[in-house]
Amino acid sequence: MKKTINDKKQNVSTSSRSTGEDLLEKPSEELLKSLKTSAEGLSQSEAEKRLTEYGPNAIEEKKESILLKFLSYFWGPIPWMIEIAAVLSAVVSHWTDFIIIMVLLAFNAVVGFWQEHQAANAIEALKKQLAVRARVKRDGKWAEVDATTLVPGDIIRLRLGDIIPADVKLLEGEYLSVDQSALTGESLPVDKKPGDAAYSGSVAKQGEMVALTVETGANTYFGKTAKLVSTAKTPSHFQKAVLNIGNYLIRLSLALVVILFIVQVIRGDQVLHILEFALILMVASIPVAMPAVLSITMAIGAVALSKMKAIVSRLESIEEMAGVDVLCSDKTGTLTQNKLELGEPVVFGKTTVEELIVAGALASKEENRDPIDLAVLAGIQSSWGIGNYNQMRFSPFDPVHKRTEADVKGPDGQSFKVTKGAPQVVLDMCSGNNDLVSSVEARVEDLARKGYRTLGVARSDDSTGWNFLGLLPLFDPPREDSADTIKRAREHGIAVKMVTGDNVAIAREISGQLGLGTHIEAADRFFKDKTSSGDMSADSEKGVEAAEGFAQVFPEHKFEIVKAIQHRGHIVGMTGDGVNDAPALKQADVGIAVSGATDAARAAADLVLTAPGLSVIVRAVESARRIFERMNSYAIYRITETIRIMLFMVLAMLVFNFYPITALMIILLAILNDLPILTIAYDNTWLDTQPVRWDMRRVLTTATVLGTIGVFETFGLLYLAKVVFGVGVAQLQSLIFLKLVVAGHLTLFVARSKKPFFSKPFPAPILLGAILFTQALAASIVGFGIFVTAIPWSWVGYIWAYCLVWIFIEDWAKMRVYNRLDIRKKEHAAPAVSPAL
Repeated sequence: MKKTINDKKQNVSTSSRSTGEDLLEKPSEELLKSLKTSAEGLSQSEAEKRLTEYGPNAIEEKKESILLKFLSYFWGPIPWMIEIAAVLSAVVSHWTDFIIIMVLLAFNAVVGFWQEHQAANAIEALKKQLAVRARVKRDGKWAEVDATTLVPGDIIRLRLGDIIPADVKLLEGEYLSVDQSALTGESLPVDKKPGDAAYSGSVAKQGEMVALTVETGANTYFGKTAKLVSTAKTPSHFQKAVLNIGNYLIRLSLALVVILFIVQVIRGDQVLHILEFALILMVASIPVAMPAVLSITMAIGAVALSKMKAIVSRLESIEEMAGVDVLCSDKTGTLTQNKLELGEPVVFGKTTVEELIVAGALASKEENRDPIDLAVLAGIQSSWGIGNYNQMRFSPFDPVHKRTEADVKGPDGQSFKVTKGAPQVVLDMCSGNNDLVSSVEARVEDLARKGYRTLGVARSDDSTGWNFLGLLPLFDPPREDSADTIKRAREHGIAVKMVTGDNVAIAREISGQLGLGTHIEAADRFFKDKTSSGDMSADSEKGVEAAEGFAQVFPEHKFEIVKAIQHRGHIVGMTGDGVNDAPALKQADVGIAVSGATDAARAAADLVLTAPGLSVIVRAVESARRIFERMNSYAIYRITETIRIMLFMVLAMLVFNFYPITALMIILLAILNDLPILTIAYDNTWLDTQPVRWDMRRVLTTATVLGTIGVFETFGLLYLAKVVFGVGVAQLQSLIFLKLVVAGHLTLFVARSKKPFFSKPFPAPILLGAILFTQALAASIVGFGIFVTAIPWSWVGYIWAYCLVWIFIEDWAKMRVYNRLDIRKKEHAAPAVSPAL
């Protein structure tokens, strides 16, 4: 059943791997000699020398040629259409059109390449912040370093939750349980002992050991180290929705172009001329900038989040973050300060306070930097002579056994064992009567009501049994900002549920102090009634949804709690820090690895916090909602423009039998429209007070109304200019071109806000500047007659005045649509909240 990598080695034939395997099969003493190192590790100078010799402990990624990447933007359906249009322009000798079309082609390529390059650089910077760290012994001292700097011969410490950073030989320690399913596919962890090999990319599930680094980088067994930042290939729900919009716009444009082509052929127009115009019209209507806008908006948002101490490991998770309405938060370090202080010890029997604290300290390990261990060790007085004891073996805490244990040799040479951990766990190990059990439970409950968590401490002087010594109370005060942050989260429509391994009394006390409420349930009560499929019953899921927090939580409970809340229709965020939290973090819509989380938890999370506290998460959600709103605004604007331009162009040609703007003007219009939209990633946006989800009905309805109004608006100007004032065709085309540019950018102001367009937040200076620049450019083109027939400057002013009147009409219509949709939404939601219905 437990078939390990060693069983598979025989199939490996490459010389580099065989050499690495031969080394790992050597005895530890021989390996230390061959690698010219010792149990004290390398010196810093020797490590630096070997880093130069062996290279970094990483696999060199194959970089795509920048030139080939740039040239790829000239290949694909949209570039093909532009290129065909250019060829047709050359065939019919429309050289001005040809030049401008080539400018459009180059413009799209440069913009797409530059935006993607910026996004890639941002993601690379985020990856560096998520780099795996390793504890290494150099110059005889333990230190934490970037895992990429490890070299053969380094002595490292592996413990619960670590991703093993290189191929290593285990030297000392009791045992190490390793999950190597990512390497071998085996489902069960494999127990390792001193003398065994462990491989890069596997995860330490239990135990702790010291190991010798044997192979690094490309020379490791599988040739690569663990990567924390995922590069998910599957687009998010939002990206799919926007891409579907793009496909919809392409189909709509194609249908209108086909109608136009048939009618113009019947009217006797030249086929090549119609085809060139149709292709250019298609290009102008298709959201060419969409991929660039999506990628840069996400990437810039991720960089902004990283400055808030929240690093996104999947860009697509930003969308899910914007919709989170339930946040299951760890207590320790997130809601509390994670600064444990030792209270007044409680002794039982003939035990003294000194004996109790010494036993607890001997069941701790200072170099592990565990907060509980450090709090207990801080209670030691120098006169107690703890340095005279020798810790022979130490088993660290793990979430399953919930205790630590150590074999100790005392000053008198006698050996004994000590353990500390959850009182109920330690008490179950000890021999005692019902009075002792009742007394301990009463004191634990009493301390819990005061907000103390307690450790039970026991000692065994022989192999027959354990003697319960007493309780060590620890207090972790709430963070000063937690109560206000929870209040702000609720104002944003997020229900915060506390998740803790402490007992119910402690959880209720802390929850009450934080204003979370006192409806705290013991997690295991929801798992007693399961369906035949192994899921919670419907009543249990309702109970989980109603609870304000959960106590006595084991890692497996977190996974089920997330599933139950998701089944109730919520988007769930879950925090975690341990290796056993990984399944829950993956199951959650947004898995959040808190500050100080293990490598395994960070690898499973969508969001990695580098600062403690709930406020980081709430700020990240606020930022995600703003990012979502920017993308939502872009979607509405892009659909509106396609409907406005395509429908007007086709109808105008069908009704008046002339081209309202030339092919050259369409190209210029496409360029001028895309320039400002590329700055939307930096825009100031409205922060929704409730979780936001993709609402296709709202987007399509709003865009259709605005687009239809735009068609009437442009037809009105066309009718006035052509029929009433008798403007000639050439100047009329310039007039309509300027109107489409001006009205398009003004529509962006309407689409970017759910309030009246003149309300706060006002457009960001970079967006406003881009729009003013393109407007000035468009006015100059028609005013000075650049590429087009010039029109009087007074007409430019009239067009601006005309469009400004219509922006108020569009904004009024938008607000009417939003109000009507909100009323319908409330009407549909009413039965769900009214028991009488």
